[in-house]
Order: sequence, then C-alpha cells, then structure tokens
Amino acid sequence: MVGTIVLRLTVWLLLTANFSGVNLLLGLVVAVLLPRGRRLRQNWPELARGVGRIMRAIPQAYGEAMEIMMRPHTHEEIKIAPVPPNRPPGLVFLDIFYITFTPKTIVLNYREPQGYVVHYLQPESAAEGSR
Repeated sequence: MVGTIVLRLTVWLLLTANFSGVNLLLGLVVAVLLPRGRRLRQNWPELARGVGRIMRAIPQAYGEAMEIMMRPHTHEEIKIAPVPPNRPPGLVFLDIFYITFTPKTIVLNYREPQGYVVHYLQPESAAEGSR
C-alpha cells in the first residue's frame, strides 16, 4: 500500500513539475484518495517477454525515425494484428505500447476477439511491392 502511494505521488510530482509544500500535500491527498486497483494474477514470463520486446524496440524506433526523415513514407495501411485470447489488461497495455512506440505504427483500436487495429506507415516503394 505504501509503495502504491509513493508511486502515485511520484507520478503526481512528475506531471505537475512542482515540488512546493502545498503541491506535495495536495499530491499526497490525491494519492491516498484514489481508489485501489484490483489485484490481478500476473503471468510473469509473459510480462518479462513484453518488457524485453519493448527494450529491443528502442533501437528499432530510432532506426525507423531516421528512415522516415531520409525517405518519405506516403503509403498508409490498416491491418488487424492478432491477440492471444484471454490477455490480461496489463499485457494488452504492453502490447499497445510496443506497437505504438515505433514511429511507423500506431494502434487505433482494440477489438477483443479479433485483435489490435494497427495503422502502418510505409515508403511508397515498399507499398508498390505489396500490391
């Protein structure tokens, strides 16, 4: 419980960027009054894989950003990326974060049985090859 309050207070202070006594007290009140979340059973191996994918996506994101600056990406495509069934909300968040982290993709919607609706950005030369 104390860890949760400290985390909430830290997020409050980072969002407000104000470390005055009044703001600290207000952040503490907000952190205590926010409702507690449900405790969900975590799938730790799957969570570790998701965090690992995000760590590997960091260099990929820089590469894609450089590629977008060098070559215009004018072709857009929307596809549905499949999702494993009965995915916990925390892992759904990690999946969406991973997909959206790279500059060429963004998740538009999450449809429970089908998957994530993903918007892809591609260079025109790659788009001509896929037609």
